[in-house]
Amino acid sequence: MMKCSVYIATSVDGFIARTDGDIDWLLRPEYAVSLLNGLSFEAFIADVDALVMGRNTYEKVSVFPEWPYGALPVIVLSSRALDIPPHLQNRVRRLTGDPEAIVTRLANEGCRHLYIDGGNCVQRFLQAGLINELTITRVPLLLGSGIPLFGAVGAEQQLRLIAATHSDNGFVQERYAVSPPNSGP
Repeated sequence: MMKCSVYIATSVDGFIARTDGDIDWLLRPEYAVSLLNGLSFEAFIADVDALVMGRNTYEKVSVFPEWPYGALPVIVLSSRALDIPPHLQNRVRRLTGDPEAIVTRLANEGCRHLYIDGGNCVQRFLQAGLINELTITRVPLLLGSGIPLFGAVGAEQQLRLIAATHSDNGFVQERYAVSPPNSGP
């Protein structure tokens, strides 16, 4: 059985990036002064077989000074050709299709746990009822506007709190199990 999980940071008002896609607010030095209580990115990603992200997210992270995902296979969902630099040729590939087709294809390739990242990508997988778990780390900042994590996700979905932790730097992390759409309480 395939598991699809989200691990993402948002502002307290629910934005994952500024309107122009900028995420500099996540990288402030004062946020790095204490350890994150809760599920660390390293612990989360250790159990993941592949990362599925949208094109906008890929274009943002591909210019980071260091590739943040190591050797983890990254699948970029895009209907257009993708420029993959030589140092990422064996780590990144482009796929097209709806979330159900992507999950089926990756399951047939042996994946059992997918990390879903990027606003549109997360929304599409939620709408399809494919997200099993959400880990959301709220950064103590109100952006006022930007790219929302959820937007219009379609049908109401029940969440069950798994854990909630806070860190000395003001971060609050919430982990939820997601019930399939229309599954009731």
